[in-house]
Amino acid sequence: MTSDEAPVPAPEPPLADRPASWPVHESRDLHRDEWIVALREDVVGRPGRPDDRFRRLSLEHPGAVVVLAVDEDERVLCLRQYRHANQQDFVELPAGLRDADDEPSVETAKRELREEAELAATSWQRLLATYASAGITEEVHEIFLARGLSEASRGDFEMHAEEAEMEVFWVPMADLLDAVLDGRVRQGPLVQAVLAYDVLKRRGGLEAL
Repeated sequence: MTSDEAPVPAPEPPLADRPASWPVHESRDLHRDEWIVALREDVVGRPGRPDDRFRRLSLEHPGAVVVLAVDEDERVLCLRQYRHANQQDFVELPAGLRDADDEPSVETAKRELREEAELAATSWQRLLATYASAGITEEVHEIFLARGLSEASRGDFEMHAEEAEMEVFWVPMADLLDAVLDGRVRQGPLVQAVLAYDVLKRRGGLEAL
C-alpha cells in the first residue's frame, strides 16, 4: 500500500444478538412445582459495579414449537383457544411446549400438529425462532412451516382444560395476512409466522415440495 492509499476498513461483524452474563448475587423461587415452568427472583449486579444491584423476575420455560400448516389451496390451519391471562379467545396456530426431554424440535412440532389438528405433513421447513419476551423469560418459539398435509389420528392423546374447547378451522392465507396487518389477530407467534411466510414467499425462500 502506498502512502496516499487509505487503509481498508475491517468488515463489520454480522448483526446478531450476543451472549452475556451479569453477576447474580441472590436467587429464590417464587413458584415451583411438578410443572416444568417456574418463576424465580434474582438479585442482579452490573458488571464491575458490585454495589449496583436490582431485582429481576425470570420465568423458567423450556421453549415451544409453533406450526404454520398450509394446504395446497393456500389455506392455514388455525385454532381458536381461550387464554385466561388475557380473557380472550385467540386465533392461534398448533403449538406446544418442548417438554419431552431431548426430542428434536421438529419432532415435537409433528406431534403437536397430530395431537391438536389431526394432521401429518410430508414437508417441514423452519421459518424462524424468536424470544417470546426477553425481559422476563428465556422461552424461545421455534416456528415451522408444514406442507403436504394429510389426515392423521391423534391416537390416545386426550384434550384437557382449554384445549378441550378448542375450535379448529381453515383460513385463506391472504385473509389471515389481512387480519394480522389490520390488528384483528394479534397472537405473537401467529403474527410472526404469517409475516415470515409472506416475506419468504416473495423472496423465493420457501423450499419446493
